[in-house]
Amino acid sequence: MDYQQLVTQRRTHPAWRLLAADNAAMIASFLHASFIAPNQRTIGRQQLASQLDDHLYHLHQGAGEIVFPKAATAYLDDWASDERGWLRKYYPPGDDEAHYDLASATEQALEWLKNLGQRSFIGTESRLMTVFDLLHQIVDGSELDPRARIAELKRRKADIDVEIAEIGAGQFALMDPTQVRERFLQMAATARDLLSDFRAVDTNFRTLDRQVREHIATWDGSKGELLQAIFGQRDMIADTDEGRSFRAFWDLLMSPSRQDELTSLLDAVLKLGPVRELQPDARLQRIHYDWLEAGEVTQRTVARLSEQLRRYLDDQAWLENRRIMQLIRDIEQKALALRGEVDERAFMEIDDAAPSLGLSMDRTLYNPPFKPKITQQIVSDDGVEIASDALFEQIYVDQLRLMSNIRRALQTRQQVSLGTLAREYPIQQGLAELATYLKLATQDMRAAIDDNQSETLDWLDDSGRRRQATLPLIIYAA
Repeated sequence: MDYQQLVTQRRTHPAWRLLAADNAAMIASFLHASFIAPNQRTIGRQQLASQLDDHLYHLHQGAGEIVFPKAATAYLDDWASDERGWLRKYYPPGDDEAHYDLASATEQALEWLKNLGQRSFIGTESRLMTVFDLLHQIVDGSELDPRARIAELKRRKADIDVEIAEIGAGQFALMDPTQVRERFLQMAATARDLLSDFRAVDTNFRTLDRQVREHIATWDGSKGELLQAIFGQRDMIADTDEGRSFRAFWDLLMSPSRQDELTSLLDAVLKLGPVRELQPDARLQRIHYDWLEAGEVTQRTVARLSEQLRRYLDDQAWLENRRIMQLIRDIEQKALALRGEVDERAFMEIDDAAPSLGLSMDRTLYNPPFKPKITQQIVSDDGVEIASDALFEQIYVDQLRLMSNIRRALQTRQQVSLGTLAREYPIQQGLAELATYLKLATQDMRAAIDDNQSETLDWLDDSGRRRQATLPLIIYAA
């Protein structure tokens, strides 16, 4: 132990400060009776203050005077202050009453004071057997040679076969009462130490939670960098020896079969005569439920860490939205302030209301032009006369003219039928013109074709004869 380290611990460590306090006897006796003896994890402020009032009353009665003049709540606030750190004061979610929990350092001090007393029975055989068992587990668990491990298992099997044979012959090797009591006391001490370990693990996670809150409060970088740093610290704690051991212990304890096995073993041991002579604490029968409760406190600490991260993300999103709304309001206010100052004349002109887009993917691929190969040949007419009148007798229907007829008809009405159009604008080119009207109705114009109704159209051909055609009802709409 380093001298400077001890000087620093004497000044700052809560356990040392508790042992050196003037009221250490009163504080230690009360905290042990309220938290350690009943294995109470958290106590409300009113309940704990009431218990401290009763404790101080009995001390004053025994001393015959007022030895501790301060109020119980004042003592609790002093013990939970940062300067002392013997109690942890916090507010559970959804509760406006303060609660107190024993600090891990305080529990260490109380355990050390408890061990100062003269123990009536000091067992050494069970500790030695525990040392042997642990050494065997280490050696067997780290052995890489398959032959050596098989040989060790065969040796154990031989010992078990010998023991089975002796029991079959009526020879029972029983523990004497001293061995039973010794092993029971060691088991009880180990079970209580596990509760202290839970407080230490919970303290480590709460320290991480406090660091995360401080980190978030002072962080001005990006979310990704902050989350990476926070999860890195959390993974680092989870991957330590302490974190892996706690996770393995919790998985083992949460097994229903292990819980039932532990309950049956505790019932069987507590019924033994040598154990009953020790008058053990009745809470040992449900010590595994106390482990579960203590483990849940640690799990809730981890849950609070995750909740803090979620709140940070929500707060950041709210702040970003608030900033956007503030910018929009600033723009609106400036626009309203300039509303009467803007010149009515056009101060800016643009070529078009929207830009024309020319996407590169809209361009067609290059297609090389077709180069026809023309060979000169002499056409021989052999004196045959070719009539050229057919070239000038082709019928051409002006589609734009028909569309213009439809639009002029729709200027004074919402819809018009093809029959009405034929009467207002007589058909001049016969069936070819009718076919063009049909094409406009199905492709280029807004129109409806009713197959359940029909109408008859008539026109005069080039020779002056009247022609008729019956078509489905066609209606053009504006």
